[in-house]
Amino acid sequence: MPRARREPAPTAPKTLSEATKTALKTYLKQFVEGLIQETARRHSDRDTEDAPSSGRGTVKPFHEAILLSRIRAVSEFERSFSTRLGSTFEACAQIIAAQYHKQAQRGYKLHASVSKSALEEVNIQIRAFESMATQAQRLRLDDMVAAVLSKASDDDAEELSITADLYILRHDGTELFFEIKSPQPNKGQCLEVTQRLLRIHLARRQPPHPQVQAYFAMPYNPYGDARSDYRWRYAIDYTPFEDAVRIGQEFWSLVGTDSTYNELLQIYAEVGQEYEQAILQLFR
Repeated sequence: MPRARREPAPTAPKTLSEATKTALKTYLKQFVEGLIQETARRHSDRDTEDAPSSGRGTVKPFHEAILLSRIRAVSEFERSFSTRLGSTFEACAQIIAAQYHKQAQRGYKLHASVSKSALEEVNIQIRAFESMATQAQRLRLDDMVAAVLSKASDDDAEELSITADLYILRHDGTELFFEIKSPQPNKGQCLEVTQRLLRIHLARRQPPHPQVQAYFAMPYNPYGDARSDYRWRYAIDYTPFEDAVRIGQEFWSLVGTDSTYNELLQIYAEVGQEYEQAILQLFR
C-alpha cells in the first residue's frame, strides 16, 4: 500500500499583510493626533505666547532670551514626542506578532508557585553577575538559569507574579517573553531586566531554548545598523548581552520576519509625512 503523502506545513507570508499595515497606520495616526491635540490645548492655555517660564526651578532666562518662543515650542513638542514614542513599539510589535504567531499579548501576566530557595538563588545570581560584569569571564544566562532551576522544588513555595511587556506563543508551542526597553538603559534597569529574565525561566521551570525564550528587546540601535556598532556600556556590561539582548532588526525579526524592521520604518515615515503640515501648523 503506498505511503500517504505528507502535506507541507503552511508558510507564513514574508511581508506584512495589508490588514496588518492598516492596523499599524491606524494606531500610529491616533497616537500622533493625540499629541497634536494635547499640544494645541497646552498652547491655548498659555496667557501670552512670549511669557517667561515660571515655577519651581524651571526659570531659564538666558535660554528664553536666545531662543524664540516658537522655537522652544517646537523643541518641547519633539521632546514630548520622543519620550512617548517608546510606548508605540510595544503596540506595533503586538499587532505584527498577531499576524505571524498563534498568540500575541502585551502586559502578559505570568503566575507560578516557586520555592523561596529558588527565588533567593535568583538574587544570588544577580549579585554574582553584577560583581563579574566588567570581567573577561562572565556568567552566561544558561548557567544562571541552571543554578536557579537547581533550587526549584515544591517545598516552602510562594507565589511569583511577573508581567512581560510582550508575550508571543508560536505555532510550534515555543514561548517568547520580551522586556522592551530603551536602547540606552541605566545600570539599575539592566540588572532589573536580567533578574526578570531569570524569574520568567523559573516560573516556567524551563532553561533558555528551545521551548522558553526570554529577551531584553531594544526596538532600534542608536549607534548604527549592525549589532557590532552598539556602544552603550551599561547594557553591554550589566545584561547577558550576547545571550538575551536583541537590538533593532534582531528583535523585529523575532516578532515578524527579516523584512519587518524596514517595513515598519516605512509605515512610521508614511504617517510622519501625512501629519507633517499639521504639526508645523501648531507653531506658526
